[in-house]
Amino acid sequence: MKQAAEKIRTLIVDDEPIARRGIRANLKSEADVKIIGECANGREAVAAIEREKPDLIFLDVQMPLLDGFGVVEAIGAEKLPSVVFVTAFDEHAIRAFEVNAVDYLLKPVDPERFQKTLNRVRAQIRNSQTSELGRRLATLLENTQSAFSGAERAAYLERIAVKEAGRIMFVSAEEISWVSSDGNYIKIHTGGKAHLLRETMDAMERRLDPQKFLRVRRSVIVRLAQIKELHPLFNGEFQIILKDGTQLSSSRRYRQNLDTLLKN
Repeated sequence: MKQAAEKIRTLIVDDEPIARRGIRANLKSEADVKIIGECANGREAVAAIEREKPDLIFLDVQMPLLDGFGVVEAIGAEKLPSVVFVTAFDEHAIRAFEVNAVDYLLKPVDPERFQKTLNRVRAQIRNSQTSELGRRLATLLENTQSAFSGAERAAYLERIAVKEAGRIMFVSAEEISWVSSDGNYIKIHTGGKAHLLRETMDAMERRLDPQKFLRVRRSVIVRLAQIKELHPLFNGEFQIILKDGTQLSSSRRYRQNLDTLLKN
């Protein structure tokens, strides 16, 4: 059990600087909390958690390189300290967290809600309930796939908001030919145009209808209706030719996705 004099060593993990500043501002007046660091992506978070051994993590769900769930998986639910998920998911999606009694904050963060969450975390830490929290996190990971693929999450994307020349444009999911990764961003390819979006490939894959889109390698998602030809290469890989002439390639890791297509 923590001694009263000890501060709660806290790590803030979010790819948005304004979101990190918001968490830091909410913690500024908390005398029993010490912020030991900030991370802008999941990979930085994993390294910081292993190095600093924080008591509490404010963990964003959607981040480049490695999302919040990926951080939990990388560290191991049983080894994590108290975790507060921070998410932009809507109220329906939040039910997946509530079912497992894992605390969360919805963006933009409400100060009153923040205080309630922090008080709950204090109780968990002071009562040494980290093993119970680990069990809940493990349950969350097991249930995430099904929970978010059901009514909470899917409603799959019908359109995507993208910024272009100072404007916000809406691209219909029906217009997407394929999606590729580009550093901390992804590119949405539509009719010869490419739109940059700050998103991870894992997150985009979850948001696209699996009946219409197929991930063929770590960096590429293809709309099934756009595939014109498949040419076997070697070691289970394929060259993929789209209707507009675009040539892509699959990887062995995602061969099982193509196997389903080939059986049709």
